[in-house]
Amino acid sequence: MRLATRPLAQISHSQSAFTHSYKSLGMRIAAMSTVTEAIIKDHRELEDYYNRVVNSNDADQRVRWGNQFTWELARHSVGEELIVYPAMEKYIGAKGKQLADNDREQHHQVKEMLKEFQNLKGEDPNYVPKLKELWQVLSLHIKEEEREDLPALEQAILNSKGDGESEALAKTFDRTKHFVPSRSHPSAGENPAFESVLGLMSAPIDKLADLFRKFPENS
Repeated sequence: MRLATRPLAQISHSQSAFTHSYKSLGMRIAAMSTVTEAIIKDHRELEDYYNRVVNSNDADQRVRWGNQFTWELARHSVGEELIVYPAMEKYIGAKGKQLADNDREQHHQVKEMLKEFQNLKGEDPNYVPKLKELWQVLSLHIKEEEREDLPALEQAILNSKGDGESEALAKTFDRTKHFVPSRSHPSAGENPAFESVLGLMSAPIDKLADLFRKFPENS
């Protein structure tokens, strides 16, 4: 009954911020160049959201940016697992599978930590400390991807397909994020086939609940 009694203005505000974020994704697809640029753009956004949470003295703003961080990281992680890591295996071969498997292990750890964080209330004294713990793990994963995985993938794609394939992969990656869960679900695993089925079931529930969460006004 809580949702039914929530003021309409609050619902409209959250819905507006949520819709704005999806519209911005459409603009990003049009402006995207390579899959590396798509991934790195997400990484920088996550870093920005993280900093806004830990540096804010306003509890309401911490929650808004914490929700934005969760929303982006959940979608980014599944998008990589469904699109980018299979591409690494396809184009790089055995070494690509090794890199992808390592990334999937790191993702699972991050998802477990994100699930714990996303279930905390903003006033919980562990809210910021838990996010900092998560970021320590995630930031190392990001550095490894940008230093090793993405350059190897770009070179392998260029050798195999030439120009255009990386751009197409970037568009597929961003489009996929429209349809995946926006909260962490570690039980879905990191296997694309299993994850796709559970994602189709959980994504609509996540997106409905997002309408009633607070997000930044200008995200």
